[in-house]
Amino acid sequence: MTATTTRPDGAPLDGTGTSTAVPTRASVAPLLGRAGPNSGRAAQRASVVAYQATTVQACGLFPFTAGSGSPSAGVPFGRHMTWGEVVCCDPFAWMDAGLTTNRGVFLLGQPGTGKSSAGKRICRGLMAFGAVPLFLGDAKPDYTAVVRSAGGQVIRIGRGLDRINPLDAGPLGAALARLSGPAADRLRLEVRGRRLTATLALCSLVRTDAPMTNSEETVIGAAVDLLADRLPAGTEPTIPDVLAVIREGHDRLVSAAEVDSPDDYRAETRRLRQTLRMLCEGSLKGVFDGPTTQPIDLTAPAVSIDISAVTSAGDTLLSAAMLSTWSYGFAVIDASTALADAGLAPPRRYIAVLDELWRALRGAPGLVDHADALTRVYRGRDVAHMMMTHSLDDLAALPTEADRAKARGFIDRCAITVLAGLPMRELDEVSRIVPLSDAEKQLVASWSSPETWQPGARHPGRGKYLLKTGQRVGIPVELEYVADEAQTYETDRRTVWTPDGATAAGASAQRATGLVDGTGWPR
Repeated sequence: MTATTTRPDGAPLDGTGTSTAVPTRASVAPLLGRAGPNSGRAAQRASVVAYQATTVQACGLFPFTAGSGSPSAGVPFGRHMTWGEVVCCDPFAWMDAGLTTNRGVFLLGQPGTGKSSAGKRICRGLMAFGAVPLFLGDAKPDYTAVVRSAGGQVIRIGRGLDRINPLDAGPLGAALARLSGPAADRLRLEVRGRRLTATLALCSLVRTDAPMTNSEETVIGAAVDLLADRLPAGTEPTIPDVLAVIREGHDRLVSAAEVDSPDDYRAETRRLRQTLRMLCEGSLKGVFDGPTTQPIDLTAPAVSIDISAVTSAGDTLLSAAMLSTWSYGFAVIDASTALADAGLAPPRRYIAVLDELWRALRGAPGLVDHADALTRVYRGRDVAHMMMTHSLDDLAALPTEADRAKARGFIDRCAITVLAGLPMRELDEVSRIVPLSDAEKQLVASWSSPETWQPGARHPGRGKYLLKTGQRVGIPVELEYVADEAQTYETDRRTVWTPDGATAAGASAQRATGLVDGTGWPR
């Protein structure tokens, strides 16, 4: 018998049966081993366990580590849906770190996807960092429990409840009494501007057939100035006071109207007097026609102005309530800033939450300008603002194309966009303002509706969000309730509330009856 001098693959063998050829790719066994008997082939590859560690703990493995790039500065928001790591969302920390250019946040999502829960998670986390949330115009209300859990102040606006005077300087008046010199002069002009803007906005709401004229604006300004001179320190003018002064026809007002005689003045201001009387005796009577009954507390850790009592009274009253609370709330920020600049109080950070934004803006033409004037001046200060709405289709309800174009600018000027579940048609509209890839749109659209008809199934998009900022790739995040959030963030109208928040009995009753699932989200 002759000895074999070659292997089956053609490689030569020496006398001991060992190949003398240099190994080549063809001669190297495949990953699972060669096929055939006695070849040591593995049936399957064993799974490899993945471990996560910081670069401090695993610095020796640095060449083999990779990060996802998710921001880790500020308020913990949720977990990355792909990597599982914690993702933070904080308008203050992101701007301080140079990740964004402003502190605006825009939340967009269908009802039931957890839009308000996302806003509450951010605001509650910011409270831990010392920021003060201002929930201005809470129309449901969604934020009362959050504010009360923090020991904050809740103001309820409505007929027979608390009342806000649109001309009330609020905390600005208290700050003005403590200032002097140029700082006091600047603040005095700010108070005058706010009173004039608030009066014009309310007049625009009740006068639906024509806009306010330049002549009427100058007459209102002169009336506000005259009242500031006449009234004693600490006394705030009201809308009925403005009407009375205009009816009086003082020489300063006649001069402001640019007319030659008192008769011409009465003819020039007749329409204005009718509009102001509508504010006092029309559909808004009892809400904005008297002194403020409960001033905002500058030292409160959080403030909510609840306007849910006026939601059933129509868009006019709701819009007036929202605009008045916005103006009054931003006066808190001005007062705090003025006192801090003068060294009379420590600096504070604020985040103003404007939910149901479009319900206030669709009341009358030109209201977008008033809302924009309130938010634009704060973009360079230690102030963040968060705007929320369900759909960009809400823009179609605004009265004019000019208003619709300006309202789109609200989104464009917010550095952080948070998208909850939305249909593809909506995402196509959003992508015209916020750059979205096809993969990002497909992901968010998959959260918009259940895939089956099975009753009681959890909504696929509940608690899932896509964080977008600038041209960066979006970050998919899932939020899960922790601690008391399931009860505190609950927005179901059937929740049982007490003056201190949700009762334990009410929360447990909901879980027992299936109104909320095991994670605390409403079914």
